[in-house]
Amino acid sequence: MNHVTLPPGAVSALHHRHSVQDEFVIVLSGEITLVHDVGETLLTPGMCAGFPRNGISHHLVNRSSQDAAYLEVGDRQDGDTVCYPRDDLQAERTGTGWRFTHKDGTPY
Repeated sequence: MNHVTLPPGAVSALHHRHSVQDEFVIVLSGEITLVHDVGETLLTPGMCAGFPRNGISHHLVNRSSQDAAYLEVGDRQDGDTVCYPRDDLQAERTGTGWRFTHKDGTPY
């Protein structure tokens, strides 16, 4: 579990989805826009969102003028891969950490 503070204008991550890891977020304060494959959803304190493995791609954006805070729950299982559909990037979780490559497999 991570406690994240997202300043105004910040983005949580690149648009992505995991192959093994389920993710869950709950907003503690502020307003966060959830950007997903189907559109956008404004999340306010007390609201939560879950992202099952191999589900829709997503990321969070703070479009407000104040900090927003949320809890992010997930795990870091070996063998997880992350797809970044809007970027030339893919990632794989190995026993020694994350391995990042271009979509054609060449390393960064």
